[in-house]
Amino acid sequence: MSQELIIELVEAGVHFGHQRQKWDPRMKPYLLEERNKVHLLDLGKTVEQLEAASTFLAKLTREGKKILFVGCKRQAQDAVQQAAEETSQFFVNHRWLGGTLTNLETIRKSVNRMAFLEDIEKSPDFKKMGKKELASLNRERAKLFRNLNGIRMMEKAPDALMIVDSARESIAVAEARKMNIPIVALVDSNANPDIIDYPIAANDDAIRSIRTILRKLVEPMIAAGGGK
Repeated sequence: MSQELIIELVEAGVHFGHQRQKWDPRMKPYLLEERNKVHLLDLGKTVEQLEAASTFLAKLTREGKKILFVGCKRQAQDAVQQAAEETSQFFVNHRWLGGTLTNLETIRKSVNRMAFLEDIEKSPDFKKMGKKELASLNRERAKLFRNLNGIRMMEKAPDALMIVDSARESIAVAEARKMNIPIVALVDSNANPDIIDYPIAANDDAIRSIRTILRKLVEPMIAAGGGK
């Protein structure tokens, strides 16, 4: 075990879980102790899980597979988008639309609608539109862009999901499990690790913790050819 990595994780606050009243008993194997009514995660287990998850994601990258990064909480949004863009993968970082995996055909129609609105100025009816109508269309375009831009090129289901906060993104987890899509996810002390294929016990509320974990996953992916 790399002591330097353990120190880096501690400095990033990766080991801080939730208060004990919020814990999920299924996380017990990944807890080290309780301090001031807050659970501390076992970083030894986290390092092992990181190694397994990064190996899995790097393997998919080498094979040219596609990974969908998901993290819609404010602390994760920028880091999730950056990780996906650095590795030329897909991302959802504002709102998970129900059916993103299980009803992709409908999602693709929304993507096409977004593309149409982005080129609305080329429409023959553009000059006939009033300010109020154009303002409404611009709001619709902005909303679609925020929710769909990261998956605009995703024409089929991804080969894996990388999720920040599996408890919060429960709909994404449920859809992936229904479709037998492997899941890599940060699981905090309030989550159920048993429904995640590659759980990573980690603080999923702190920006620095999220960025540190994602960086440890992204670097092997880039080395494996991601981001070309």
